[in-house]
Amino acid sequence: MIRMTVLGILCWVHAAAAGTHKLHFFGVATSEGTGFPEYVAVEMMDDVQITYYNSTMKKPIFRTDWMDEAKGREFLETLTPYILSGHDIIQQSLRNTVQHFNHTGVHTYQQVGGCELHDDGTRRSYLSHSYDGKDFISLDVKTKTWTAAVSQAVFCKHKLEADAAFLQITFNYHTQVCFHLLEWCLQYVMETLQRKAVPAVTLIERKARESAGTDVICHVTGFYPREVEVNWIRDGEALLEEGVWSGEVLPNEDRTYQLRKTLTVSPEDQNKHSYSCQVDHASLDEKMDVKWGKRERPWY
Repeated sequence: MIRMTVLGILCWVHAAAAGTHKLHFFGVATSEGTGFPEYVAVEMMDDVQITYYNSTMKKPIFRTDWMDEAKGREFLETLTPYILSGHDIIQQSLRNTVQHFNHTGVHTYQQVGGCELHDDGTRRSYLSHSYDGKDFISLDVKTKTWTAAVSQAVFCKHKLEADAAFLQITFNYHTQVCFHLLEWCLQYVMETLQRKAVPAVTLIERKARESAGTDVICHVTGFYPREVEVNWIRDGEALLEEGVWSGEVLPNEDRTYQLRKTLTVSPEDQNKHSYSCQVDHASLDEKMDVKWGKRERPWY
């Protein structure tokens, strides 16, 4: 059987699943005495959780139905040594930092890292640590060097760079293993990635908090893929920016997304103009316009 090269896999993956995709992890170690596990880690593909692990468990668990049981087990076996290694180094980093500063009480040490594949085939990998929620130190994967975000983290930089074994494991993961696992994931989620879900749009009206006007919230939900353009339009032609506030695109539990975009309209403008929330998405043949205004009520 002919084996696909890494480049061949990448070309196939990007042709079938355009856009940026990432495999990323979050880990946090907490001081003893909180009643919570001393270490918790999750691995995500884009916005969907794949694995979960905490320090009371012997090994991580798989949390997705994308792959069959055999493939999921193989995926987890590949990833598990890196999750357990991360557990060891982050808990040790927390202990070293607490001792270095002679701190008492509850403290946390976090790591965030992973890899990304972009449309044009470029790759990016990253790893950073935080202490008590503030940037502490980060790894430059290309040069295998750590950069202290604050002067107090220099001691940690020296300790991590002196650990050649850990540095090699970390480098291998971020330059090879992470991308291999991400490509693997993408091959098994093509059906999910290629599907399109049409957004549902609802307009919600409320009194503005800081003026005599009205806030009109355009709530767009249930769409897939993630990319969406939502704009407020006045009198059918003027794209509005002033008086408009946009929330972030957030995931729903069913793997679709939602977004809210709020327009504040003064009492005077309510009587002069009509407004519409315009939505452009890959699932739509043409832009969707949902109207609001004195001339169009009730909206539809």
